[in-house]
Amino acid sequence: MDGDHQRGEEGKTYGSSCVTEEGRNKPTYCVTDVPPWYLCIFLAMQHYLTAFGAITAIPLILSEGLCLQHDSLTQSQLINTIFFTSGLVTVLQVTFGVRLPILQGGTFSLVTPAMAMLSLPEWKCPAWTQNATLVNTSSPVFIEVWQSRLTTLQGSIMVASCLQILVGFLGLIGLLMRFIGPLTIAPTVSLIGLSLFDSVGQKAGSHWGISAMTTVLIILFSQYLRRVPVPVPAYSKAKKLHTSKFYIFQIMPILLGIGVSWLVCYLLTIFDVLPSDPTQYGHLARTDVKGDVVNEASWFTLPYPGQWGMPAVSLAGVFGMMAGIICSMVESVGDYYACARLSGAPPPPSHAINRGIGVEGLGSLLAGAFGTGNGTTSFSENVAALGITKVGSRKVILLSGFFMILIGMLGKVGAIFATIPTPVMGGMLLIMFGVIVAAGVSNLQSTDMNSSRNIFIFGFSIMSALVIPNWIMKNPGFLDTGVKEVDQVLQILLTTNMFVGGFLGFFLDNTIPGTKRERGLLAQDKVHLGDSSCPLGTEEVYDLPFGIASCLSSQSWVRYIPFCPWKDSRSEKQSEENNMPQGRGKEHLQNGTVVFDECAL
Repeated sequence: MDGDHQRGEEGKTYGSSCVTEEGRNKPTYCVTDVPPWYLCIFLAMQHYLTAFGAITAIPLILSEGLCLQHDSLTQSQLINTIFFTSGLVTVLQVTFGVRLPILQGGTFSLVTPAMAMLSLPEWKCPAWTQNATLVNTSSPVFIEVWQSRLTTLQGSIMVASCLQILVGFLGLIGLLMRFIGPLTIAPTVSLIGLSLFDSVGQKAGSHWGISAMTTVLIILFSQYLRRVPVPVPAYSKAKKLHTSKFYIFQIMPILLGIGVSWLVCYLLTIFDVLPSDPTQYGHLARTDVKGDVVNEASWFTLPYPGQWGMPAVSLAGVFGMMAGIICSMVESVGDYYACARLSGAPPPPSHAINRGIGVEGLGSLLAGAFGTGNGTTSFSENVAALGITKVGSRKVILLSGFFMILIGMLGKVGAIFATIPTPVMGGMLLIMFGVIVAAGVSNLQSTDMNSSRNIFIFGFSIMSALVIPNWIMKNPGFLDTGVKEVDQVLQILLTTNMFVGGFLGFFLDNTIPGTKRERGLLAQDKVHLGDSSCPLGTEEVYDLPFGIASCLSSQSWVRYIPFCPWKDSRSEKQSEENNMPQGRGKEHLQNGTVVFDECAL
């Protein structure tokens, strides 16, 4: 059955519930539709390009703490590995997880605790690794330096990811979300971007002119020119050869901004405008700084678990990563609801959310085993792209996952990304982390910010999360309990800005008296539960594939498995009641309006 016929069938059954505004925002292709093959390929590449900046930035940021600033070949291998695992987890998520068109990739939630762990005295990079003239990348001593740090990071992520696996597959995420509101989420997410300002400043400050040019170009393409179409030649049987509108600035502003700045750096390098002396300002803007890494890299590479050695575990690292994992889980739940709304699917039932979180935990376990130095999470940028393209087909994201796996196996591609000049990357990160900060603050729109209670909680959480880690970093000997392991755990947690801010926001929001409306919990519930009038009116889109759901539906014990869909054969009404979250009531008025019982929780 083709996509158009499918949509016709669905519109016949469920379209009557959509109001005029929702009709205008209805996706062209819903989650179960299959667009034409050429459109699938194009949109899959678009999603890859949307995620490109964030996925590439993570290993390049981590390379500082791993003592790999002057080992571009290893950086390129890390980039290949993170693309490969991101594609692999995307396929798992779309097929067996939440089953929504949602891309998986590296998470900045784990970058902050990772850098905090790598800043401990025992993991600080030796001084000689900071000097390019003293680094021999093939030396066993140098290899031991970075591999010991990366394997410890791997093991810590793998152990911490077990928390996410348990929370997901045991169905505990619903309990967790009852106590985590906007006043916890806002400072936590905002501090992911704020905590990395020093790293961004160092990269951008390597040549402010190039960084500013990159920033201006990305702003120009993404904000001012995004609605400006570029005519491109096209062919169809009906119109023959003709021109078609292509919104290139809307689709790939970051890639275009990086590409133009990269080209300028290349021209300035070949004309020897930029200084060739490593000690002079602006040297890092040269495109030949990272040597002949593209020629050295192999054409084909296959990342595999344990490629850097046997993972080790740091207790302090595990606690730090757990803080990042919790932040990632909370953010992903919001992404699931937003993705369902934009892709024309009903709000995800509890079993789909549980599977999604569980599969993300498995993804972080795989990412740790493969050695990305990071985990995986849902990409909010790609969820936003669904609203722009109006194509919510999960087949597109599935193809994008396979595309990322392929990219991860092409060693030359990772090597090319590793040679991006430092100030160009700094200009991109300036925008990217600024958007992350703003995305965190935007969670406050559902709260009453005229309330002095809320202003105090948010302001105090943010300020404390900036002051406390900064002071402890400047006074490393202050935490001395006499037990080395306890000192390390406290050091990592108290120097992880998002943990300090998130913990204070969580504690104060749940202990200082305030109404649900004031705290933003009622608006959060309506977002999660109120979007029931959508093109696809049943929850069958979330069923397990390959006939697994139909096989399990006849088994009564399935109702006790939090991540399995279960259908009560007695009546459709009973089935809908079973899909309602516990403790929340719902009633329909005569005009069809859904009213949620705000007193029941």
